[in-house]
Amino acid sequence: MKLSPADFPKRKAEKSIISMVTCYDYTMACLINESNVDCVLVGDSLSNVMHGEETTIPATVELMALHTRAVHRGLCDKFLVSDMPFLSTRLGIEKGTENAGKLIAQGADAVKIEGADGNLELISHLVESGIPVMGHLGLTPQFYHAIGGYKVQGRSEAAKEKLVKDSIALEKAGCFAIVAECIPSDVAEEMSKAVSVPIIGIGGGANVDGQVLVLHDMLGLTKFKPKFVRHFIEGAELVKKALNEYDETCKNKTFPSEKETFNK
Repeated sequence: MKLSPADFPKRKAEKSIISMVTCYDYTMACLINESNVDCVLVGDSLSNVMHGEETTIPATVELMALHTRAVHRGLCDKFLVSDMPFLSTRLGIEKGTENAGKLIAQGADAVKIEGADGNLELISHLVESGIPVMGHLGLTPQFYHAIGGYKVQGRSEAAKEKLVKDSIALEKAGCFAIVAECIPSDVAEEMSKAVSVPIIGIGGGANVDGQVLVLHDMLGLTKFKPKFVRHFIEGAELVKKALNEYDETCKNKTFPSEKETFNK
């Protein structure tokens, strides 16, 4: 059964772990729809994974909307979240609401917003307007330049206290769940204890309420493998093997076979 925003806190209360993966296209969405995975994120990581950019910053609302629509077409049983990209939440309540509405109109069930500072008023307004919001704390890739690259967050006592405080603020603003990225496991656990909504970790250890990974990373399709990523299959090797077999059969004329050929 497809989750609703209200189901996320219920799942936490039941100690039922939530699984989430990113997705950016229709074909993969169809496969995910047939799996046991609970929910899907159209992440602004599509900027890196699908478009070869160094950071998520080049992603735009229009690009997010395009990919959200493609994924939505392949999903009917999974809760779909779409990222609000760089600066889309920082241009005022009216513009932020308009941007979130564009993603919802393309099939997202909710939007995800990075950071608490400066976003709480917009989050409250979106929730009051009928747009569910997932929060995101810790390593927030849209702040790549401000934080000096991709670094583990929350190592100091002050940073830990800030993450817990921000978790509480995001829940109060109306977030139904919060992603916690690249933070020490004890900090993520403290965040989870501080709020009634689920903390969904990506590099946050096992003592949280759910996990999310980039699909192409977990399938072993990319060379990117930070400490928190596990390759559940070596997808790149499988694809290259298939391509080389195809190449060989083309060149030795065993493909196409008689069964794969149209005759009179």
